Amino acid sequence: MRALLVANPSATTTTAAGRDVIAHALASELKLEVVATRYRGHAAELASRAADEGVDLVVVLGGDGTVNEALNGLLVNGPHERVPALGVVPGGSANVFARALGAPRDPLEATHQLLGALATGRSRTVGLGKADERWFSFNAGLGWDADVIAAMERARGDGQEVTPTRYVNTAIRRWARARANPPTLTLEIPGEEPIEGTKMAIVSNTDPWTYLGGNAVRTNPGCSFESGLGFFAMRNLGLPTIARTVRQILRPGGFRGLSSVVRRDDVSALRITSEEPVNLQVDGDHLGRRSDVEFVAVPEALRVVV
Repeated sequence: MRALLVANPSATTTTAAGRDVIAHALASELKLEVVATRYRGHAAELASRAADEGVDLVVVLGGDGTVNEALNGLLVNGPHERVPALGVVPGGSANVFARALGAPRDPLEATHQLLGALATGRSRTVGLGKADERWFSFNAGLGWDADVIAAMERARGDGQEVTPTRYVNTAIRRWARARANPPTLTLEIPGEEPIEGTKMAIVSNTDPWTYLGGNAVRTNPGCSFESGLGFFAMRNLGLPTIARTVRQILRPGGFRGLSSVVRRDDVSALRITSEEPVNLQVDGDHLGRRSDVEFVAVPEALRVVV
């Protein structure tokens, strides 16, 4: 089997020695090419090239941003039978997609599981989401959620360490700004009346879509890789509403319901518009500011070896 290992040398939870061990283990069972990413978008270019060259498997060693780039490269021409399968070895800080697929958090253990899946022919085909032209594996967001991502990317670009504490502090600061000057979003779902007046929106492709330390964040517990998209939109960013929402989404059973929150767990498509451009994030990557985004669920989009 021909395989490409796309390794992000800046991944936060792996070392150069660890990457060498993982590459050696994969090369013992695969005809393996190893390429380290050098710039943003490089993983997408490598995955697209692998698809063109008839590679059987693309393995990503990195975080969710690298995985998102790779799947966008694999699906640059859409899903079809010649698209290579995807394998994921978690190397980032959150690793949401890998964890949602059931991969161990330890990269070496995840590599062992991946090799076991290859030996037994075990894989699954998962549905993905699209935000306009961009594929996503676990979630996208407009408003406060994306504001936090944008601020964290600026901090990382300034050389600041990205830690859970910094993330929480950034989320609080961005919430204060969003509460003082909230956007106005309108959600349009086929067959329903438009939902107006929401202040932030999260579109999910699976559950959970992120973690706060060891705690799963579950806004849409009915969402999965086998269903349509879920969305979670807040009409109110007041502190009492935020406090009640956080308590619910951190419960083992996930969010149950509040009058100030609009939620669906299985929609095939939706459109979100805003009076003014707001930040958009996809799989934890900031994509700039948008005032109109179309979201589509694409079932059975990609085969994943797990």
